[in-house]
Amino acid sequence: MPDAPPRYAIVGLGHRATMYLNALLGEHARDGALVGLCDLNPGRLDVARAKVRAAGLEVPGYGADGFDRMIGETAPHRVIVATPDNIHAQYIVRAMELGCDVITEKPLTMDADACARILDARRRTGRSIIVGFNYRYSPVRTLMKQVLMSGIIGHVKSATFEWLLDTHHGADYFRRWHRRKANSGGLFVHKATHHFDLLNWWLGSVPRRVTALGRRVFYRPETGDALGLTDRGTRCAECAAFPRCGFRLDMAGDAHLRALYLESEAHDGYLRDQCVFSDEIDIEDSMNAMIEFNNGVVANYTLTAYNPCEGYRVVFDGNRGRAELLNIERQAVKPDGSLVRPPAPEQDRIVVQPHFARPYELALPPAEGLHGGGDRVMLRRLFRDASNDQYGHVADERAGAWSAMVGMAANASLLRDGAVELAGLVPDAPLPDLVADPFGPAAIWQEFDPARYPFLEGARVL
Repeated sequence: MPDAPPRYAIVGLGHRATMYLNALLGEHARDGALVGLCDLNPGRLDVARAKVRAAGLEVPGYGADGFDRMIGETAPHRVIVATPDNIHAQYIVRAMELGCDVITEKPLTMDADACARILDARRRTGRSIIVGFNYRYSPVRTLMKQVLMSGIIGHVKSATFEWLLDTHHGADYFRRWHRRKANSGGLFVHKATHHFDLLNWWLGSVPRRVTALGRRVFYRPETGDALGLTDRGTRCAECAAFPRCGFRLDMAGDAHLRALYLESEAHDGYLRDQCVFSDEIDIEDSMNAMIEFNNGVVANYTLTAYNPCEGYRVVFDGNRGRAELLNIERQAVKPDGSLVRPPAPEQDRIVVQPHFARPYELALPPAEGLHGGGDRVMLRRLFRDASNDQYGHVADERAGAWSAMVGMAANASLLRDGAVELAGLVPDAPLPDLVADPFGPAAIWQEFDPARYPFLEGARVL
């Protein structure tokens, strides 16, 4: 008889949990059994249970105070944590203490004390943690990892990473619970943890020092006034300026948001559509960081959350050449801030410029689904097969800690107005596994031979 599939419980049933829920009810239904659901909001719990029933299953639901009881009664092997960031540690630690492995949404956590508690529980219990860094799994980002590991641009000396959030996606962080630093750590932790993890993973190293600047320059009352929205309310659903506002969110017109949030807000008072120009917001919308790595690389990072387009650009400069990845994630946004359906497909371009040779635009691997195809690949790794992980896609608590610690150090730098060393944030934080030599064995000035680099097959010489 084949072994029974692992048993899963999910705690936190907001929008992000939908990816895991759909996977266990759909493509990965045979790879894992969903046995428990937990949320502090009875409305969201009912929505999730109705979705499960529609798939022909019956799964018990538990309130937040019933988490321990859920573990005892349903005996999951793994708990998926998709709660707000400020309570990740609470559920990660308790799940491990009760004998479960954990898959957690990013970031691992948002402050140093919580990070230390998670690492201690991991050591004490021997359970495992996987952090859902779906950006790592994207085929085009994996191709960039191959480029760096090959040695074609030699030893990387510097990196530039610019991430743009548009006035649809970026604005959304200023409507939700993320808008308060006490809940999310700000975008330096909540959002940039993805980007810092990519840098750590691409470079095969971890940062030692961070110097940061950050401001809220756009999502302010003055911007709303300048746009003629002086009659705006505290939320979209009750706003006189709603018809004229390009930042409006119509939850009543979206069945998914209406069920998860609008019809559930009476239970806990959480408002999903708060005004993005509120003076209650205390997170930054424009951030910069200089990140110094243990291997000598210096990276300059920028995040802005109010752009007319969305995407990113990352450049690595080495002593044998240069590699650049340009991405446009979303470009079809209507004047009212809503998306054109279906949204425009992502556009990616990788150009490799070796010294003393013509530049190459690489042929890109196929990708399907959201986040550059990363979601689908990650779910296969999580639920089906994590073997042969030659590029180190699967991130554990060590990778999660060192990514979150960059954001923590950046926040500390904002307060201190100076550089912050990571070594003092979480004492004895273990280093993540570094996959292969990210700079390859190539001698610096050896003759360039395209045949040595398989990823150049199909590339276009520029």
